[in-house]
Amino acid sequence: MNKLQIVKPEDIEKRSMEIITSELNGRTWPEPQFSIIKRCIHTSADFEYADNLCFSEGAAEIGIKALRNGASIVTDTEMAAAGINKKKMEEYGGKIYCFMRDADVAEESVKRGCTRATVCMEKGADIRGEVIFAVGNAPTALVRLYELIQTGLKPTLIIGAPVGFVNVVEAKELIMETNIPYIVPKGRKGGSNIAATICNAMLYYKG
Repeated sequence: MNKLQIVKPEDIEKRSMEIITSELNGRTWPEPQFSIIKRCIHTSADFEYADNLCFSEGAAEIGIKALRNGASIVTDTEMAAAGINKKKMEEYGGKIYCFMRDADVAEESVKRGCTRATVCMEKGADIRGEVIFAVGNAPTALVRLYELIQTGLKPTLIIGAPVGFVNVVEAKELIMETNIPYIVPKGRKGGSNIAATICNAMLYYKG
């Protein structure tokens, strides 16, 4: 027990960020990218996010501005939706949407033989105003977004963070080929927690 650090509850996050910064051994990135990278490492304890998190030009700034202007967030999982800070979203006038449990989504996915995430993206595409798509699970969601972009959809930002083995890398690469702003952890890593963390990092950013 005498090896445990004595840290006040309100100082735990601050101390964690200090440790992360120290263990990056002097590596830094321009803000606000650096804040997003550190929060992804903080959430996962995985320093590979320092190397695999990719930002299109100005993507983080675009996301922050959109959220402060009341942009909506559409996610492909209830877990990601639950992890995004609702108080901050409400403060800026934005809403969080996840359609995975909607009866019409389930019915349509069965009818067409596709994933519910595919239908969720289509439903999200009908939301007016600025929309950020935060995908943390289903590569099929990114594939459908790519298809919708080819026919005119112009989301404000795509956070492409599905995790897994089947079509995950390929789906992320499709999004990175578009002219839509993106934040994408390349490779197999990601997850609903990472998608939510990237959203929160932009919501919390004070720069």
